[in-house]
Amino acid sequence: MDTWELATREALRELVARYAHAADSGRFEEVAAAFAPNGVLETPDRVEHRGREAIRSFLGGTKRDLAAATEIPVIRHHVSNLQLDIVDAASAAGAAYFFVVTQRGPDHWGRYRDRYVCLDGAWLFAHRRVRLDGYAPQSWVAERRRS
Repeated sequence: MDTWELATREALRELVARYAHAADSGRFEEVAAAFAPNGVLETPDRVEHRGREAIRSFLGGTKRDLAAATEIPVIRHHVSNLQLDIVDAASAAGAAYFFVVTQRGPDHWGRYRDRYVCLDGAWLFAHRRVRLDGYAPQSWVAERRRS
């Protein structure tokens, strides 16, 4: 494996971690900046939020929903088993599992499927597809799906 590929793998791991930490802290400007200008965040309902402003707006709505549904509006995404496929020096793909905990306890879990692009030396999400595999019966996500 060449040095550039090792550096790319580390940059992509950092991108995935930075996304989770920023999202959990409500720093949605940072989350949106982790996407290419025309990047897409595809949610479990298969809606595509295209572009940084659309992504920022969507995430702001989820923050309001969480605050209204929990006594302590804290959310933590645990991301694991990141698998990376480096296509070339400017594109890559990835897959990972996530498990989310809120003040209520285990909430929901699923998979990320990512496409990455390198623009001006920075790795960004070109497309992040979120797939929900399950959720706890009394969870925040269960309530959102019922309404």
